[in-house]
Formats: sequence, structure tokens, C-alpha cells
Amino acid sequence: MLLRRSGLRCLWLWFFGLAVSAGWARAAPPDSTETRRYAVEVAGIRVGTLTAVRQPQAGSAVLYTLVSDVKVNLLVYRLVVYYKVTSLFREGMLFESTVQVRSNRGDFTSRTEWKGDHYDIVAEQYGHSRRVREARRIDATLSTLYFAEPPGERKQVFSEYFGDYFALTAVAKGRYLTRLAGREDEYRYENGQLTRVVKKNSLKNFVMRRLP
Repeated sequence: MLLRRSGLRCLWLWFFGLAVSAGWARAAPPDSTETRRYAVEVAGIRVGTLTAVRQPQAGSAVLYTLVSDVKVNLLVYRLVVYYKVTSLFREGMLFESTVQVRSNRGDFTSRTEWKGDHYDIVAEQYGHSRRVREARRIDATLSTLYFAEPPGERKQVFSEYFGDYFALTAVAKGRYLTRLAGREDEYRYENGQLTRVVKKNSLKNFVMRRLP
């Protein structure tokens, strides 16, 4: 029973390791809003959707939004969750991000806010808690991976949900792995466009597939 609970907790955390650098995401015209839609699948069955939006704001600001609604019913696992991630960039750096989660396991939040010389980071999620001050400026988050392929020199990307950095590794043309504390996701690009995300887990992988 303990092993099963541990596996289910890992499945939950894998799903939210997105759930996501303004520096490499500037190719779009400054006056355009971009929208990407993805089907969320488990074992080939569609269990929800994810919508990613990149919206230019006044000046050099850009707002990234991820919204997902998922319902999973497996023999030993049930997940009903709605979550929303918003990340505001100004002049190529993250100024603030908020993650809001409503689920059958409870409601959770994460917040990262620039204070002039550091970030205050508070992540209180299911099975995960982190409170830190971060002096490094954040110029890449998981949300922005939905809008541009990362450059080859990129080695880390910030997770709004976990309030921590994933290591980023290019493993082949158009394929990248992100890793954090044993969690691993795969991002696949075609012609610079993100077409597929695989959130790997020993129980069941979550697959996010780009919709037309």
C-alpha cells in the first residue's frame, strides 16, 4: 500500500512538472496573440486539454498563460484537476508568476515575485513545498517552452509550479529532456513548434499532443 501511494504521488507531481525563455520567445510580431492547444492523453485516451497563450502587453511586457482541465480515472488512481499558470515577463525577465490549482486532492498555489534585487518564491503544492529567496534573474520558464524551441546553450529552465529549476538537455534534433529530483519530461519540436510533451512516470505517462 505504501508503494502504491508513493507511485500515485509521483504521478501527480510528474503531471505538474510542466504543466512552461522570454529571450528566445520573441520571434512573434509584438502586436500578436499566439494560442496553442494540446490534447492531454493517458494510455492513448484523451483525458483533458491544455491551452497555452502568449499575449504581448504594454511596452516590452509579455504575459504567458497555461490553462488545463483534466479528469483521469484509472483502476487505482483518480485525478480531477483544473490549473492556471500566469507568468509576466518584462524586458526578457520574469517579474511574477502565479499557479492556481483546484483538484480532488485540494486547492494549491505557487507564486514567484521579483522584489528589485531578488525573487520571493513560495510553492505550496500537493506533496511539494518550497520557500526561498532567489537572486538570479529568471529568463526562462516551462510555460515559454510552448512557444519557441530553446537555444542549444540553454541548460536550465524555471518551473512556476515547483518554484525551482529543471535541468534542460538537448538529446537529439528537436528533442529535449527536463529533469528535477528524479522527474523527467520530454519536449519534442518540429520546425521550431512544440508538437508533443511526454511526462514520464512508472505508472502511466501523460502525453500532451498539439492539436491543429
